[in-house]
Amino acid sequence: MQPIANIPQTSFPRIVIVGGGFAGMKLARKLSKKAFQVILIDKNNFHQFQPLYYQVATAGLEPSSIAFPMRKAFQKFEHTHFRMAELQKVIAERNEIETSLGRLSYNYLVLAIGADTNFYGKTDIEKTAMPMKSVGEALRIRNTILENYEKALNSTDPLEQQELMNIVIVGGGATGVELAGALAEMKRYVFPKDYPEMDFSKMGIYLIEASRRVLAGMSEDSSAKGAKYLKSMGVQVMTGTKVISFEAKRIKTDKDQTIPVEMVLWTAGIAVPEIEGIEKAEKMRGGRILVNRFNQVEHYENIFAIGDMAYMTEPKYPNGHPQVAPPAIQQGSLLAENLEKWVEGRPLKEFSYSYQGSMATVGRNRAVVELGKFHFGGFVAWAFWLFVHLMSIVGSKNRVFIFMNWMVNYMSYDQSLRLIMKPSRRKN
Repeated sequence: MQPIANIPQTSFPRIVIVGGGFAGMKLARKLSKKAFQVILIDKNNFHQFQPLYYQVATAGLEPSSIAFPMRKAFQKFEHTHFRMAELQKVIAERNEIETSLGRLSYNYLVLAIGADTNFYGKTDIEKTAMPMKSVGEALRIRNTILENYEKALNSTDPLEQQELMNIVIVGGGATGVELAGALAEMKRYVFPKDYPEMDFSKMGIYLIEASRRVLAGMSEDSSAKGAKYLKSMGVQVMTGTKVISFEAKRIKTDKDQTIPVEMVLWTAGIAVPEIEGIEKAEKMRGGRILVNRFNQVEHYENIFAIGDMAYMTEPKYPNGHPQVAPPAIQQGSLLAENLEKWVEGRPLKEFSYSYQGSMATVGRNRAVVELGKFHFGGFVAWAFWLFVHLMSIVGSKNRVFIFMNWMVNYMSYDQSLRLIMKPSRRKN
C-alpha cells in the first residue's frame, strides 16, 4: 500500500487523529495552535452536530445547518491537514495506519471514531429498523416518514394505512424522547394541514424503553416530567418493555404486545466498531477500549482513545463516563495539553470529568434540565436548552440559520422543510 499523497514531512511530531466528532475536532483545533503536525482523518468531510439529528429527521432543520466543513475549520493552520478516508488497520509495531487512501505514519495516534448503533444481536431488527447516528441517516428517516404518508394517503386498505401511519421509537434516552416529542408536534400541527384527507387520531407514536423509566441517566423527577410531557402530547410510553422481534411489519414485545408498523426508529444503545491491529487493547462493555486516566490505550505507549470509544474509570465513574458530548470534548481538550507536556517531558495531568448537567427537550415549551442540585422544567428549561445548543454549534453562519428556523417554526407552528430529497441515479 502506497503512502497517502501530498502530506509534507516536517520536523514537528506527527499526530494522527481518526474521527472528527466532538472529541476529535476539539483535539485537532487545540493541537493546531501548538508545535505539532496534525492529520485528521474522517469518512465524511464535515463535522456533525449529533444532538440535533432528530430535528433533521423531523424536517425542522436542513442537514447543512448542523454540519460544518472540516477543511474550513483548519484553513488558517499551516501544519494541520485533513483527509477524507476510512481507517482499515493499525500497524502499531511500525507506527503506521492503513486507510482507504493509503498508508500513513504517526508519532502519536488518537482514536476518536465514536460509536455505532447497537442492535444487541437482533439481526432481523438490524435489517429493517432505522438508526440515527449520522446526518445521512437522519435525512433518510425524514424521507421515509414523508414517503410513508404519501403512500398512506393513497391506500384504501385500513390495515396498510395504519402500518404506514404508526411510528415506533425504541430507546427512551434523550434522543428517543426528543424524537418522540418532535413527531408528536408534527402529528398535531403539521400533518393534518398537509394531509387533510387523513384521520391523524389513528396515528400512533410509541416509545419503547427496556428500563423502568425514560431518561434513565437523569433524576427520577426529571424522568417523571419527561414521561408526563410525552403522554400529554399523545405519545404512548412503554417502559419496562423489550422488543423481541420486528418482521412482517409487526413489532413484538416481551409483554405479548404486537404493534402494526412499517417504520421503527432505533435509538437504543451504542457499540464501538472493531479496529484491526489493536488486539492487545482490552475491550469493555459495548466494545469500548480500556484507557488510563491520560486516555492512553492499555499496552500501547503512543496510541490514545477519546470520546465514546474510550472506557476510563475514576472514583465518581466506576463504570466509565457517559457516552455524550461533554466528556468527549473535555478529554480532547486535556489530551491536547498532555501531548504537549509529553513531548516536553513534563508531568501529565489525569483526566477528571467535570459534570456540567443534563438536559432534554420534549417539544415546544417543554424540557427538563439538571444543573448540579438545580432541576427545572417547562418553558425556562426549554429556552435554556435552545441557548446551550445554539451556542454549541460550530460556525456562526450555522447558528444564524438555526436560530431563524427555530423562530419561524415557533411563530408559525410549521416546519417548512418537508421535502423528499434523494440522490438521482444515472440511467443505463
